[in-house]
Amino acid sequence: MSRWLLGPVAAVTEAWGEVRVHRTRVVLSLVGVFLAVFAMTTITAAGNMGRQMMLESTERSSGRAATLQASASPMTGPTSAQSADTAVRAMREAAERHEITWSGFVSQGSGQMTVRFPSGAQLVTFSAVDPNYGTMHRALTDEGRFLNAGDDAAYSPRLVVNGAFAELLGGFDERAPTTVALGGDRPVTATIVGVMEVPYSDPEVPAAYVLNSAAQAWGLIDPAMSGPPTLELWVPDADAEALVAVLQSELESSLPGYYVSVYRSDAGEALGVVDLVLAYGVRGVGVFALVLGGIGVLNVGLVTVRQRIREIGVRRSFGATGGRVFFAVLLESVAATFVAGFAAVALSVLLVSNFPLEAVLPPGVVLQDVPAFPVSAAVEGLLAATAVGALAGIVPATMAVRAKVIDAIRY
Repeated sequence: MSRWLLGPVAAVTEAWGEVRVHRTRVVLSLVGVFLAVFAMTTITAAGNMGRQMMLESTERSSGRAATLQASASPMTGPTSAQSADTAVRAMREAAERHEITWSGFVSQGSGQMTVRFPSGAQLVTFSAVDPNYGTMHRALTDEGRFLNAGDDAAYSPRLVVNGAFAELLGGFDERAPTTVALGGDRPVTATIVGVMEVPYSDPEVPAAYVLNSAAQAWGLIDPAMSGPPTLELWVPDADAEALVAVLQSELESSLPGYYVSVYRSDAGEALGVVDLVLAYGVRGVGVFALVLGGIGVLNVGLVTVRQRIREIGVRRSFGATGGRVFFAVLLESVAATFVAGFAAVALSVLLVSNFPLEAVLPPGVVLQDVPAFPVSAAVEGLLAATAVGALAGIVPATMAVRAKVIDAIRY
């Protein structure tokens, strides 16, 4: 072994040996450090899961980060089929021009259709969407599936309905999809392909999703009533602000006489507040707990040095340098807190990785993408424990170095 490594290895070995000798006292002093690191890492991991749950919930209603919404309507007069087509064409060309892969038109709860339930005909509010909507909004069905691009070629409209709608039809069976007659001038039989809750609607009132293409083909949308659909675009978070400004300018130029609005609709800023709470709130509590734990380590270090003062004097008389004595005593504290921190992180990883989430999540809430244990939290826990050990070991180490050899031997 290189002589450059021999010294540090010997110092660490010696420090660990002293920790083992005084293990009972050391273990008692490390309880605070262990609990503080365990709390920091576990709460951070739990906070990540809570953030993911909030993220998925907001994505289902307002879209993934970053989702932009663009709309255009005539400044004068009612919206006609022609003016709606003009706005749609301009917005679609803008999306293609910027090569935005994930985009789609949405008419959220803006149409009504007559549905012939077994109990009688009833007007039902529906939302017309494009196939990309399911991915952009993380659509999660309770039963069946969401609408997809293949439904464009279906011979009859495909519907995704909420629980109240399915209940009026006597339930939903994925193996034998339920059909329902849609009234109007041209009655048509629609097929139910999935059941899920519809955002921004009363769960006790029937509601449904249908593809834009089917709604237009069967005359379910009246532009004069619903206005032009809104274009949703899922873009990189870093490009969102610039794209809002560019799209606003381009659409205003291509649609004179239209009121144009482009804005970001996802909950990115709200999640930023959650991140700040996790970053400062959890860490603040953890630092306070670590300071208390460090005081215990400091007290034990001072007592241990007083008891070993004769031993230190003998070592100094045989040529041990002040630096060697300083680092030996300092490393005892560092080694002890590092082991405590490692044990706390290991227990936290074991607990979080095997915790049954379904036991604590609210009924009906599903976490699709369970986040892995944050490596940063584990690293922070180990570094915090090591730093506390180093700070708590400085005073005892300094006391050991300042002890005079003759006085120490006579102690």
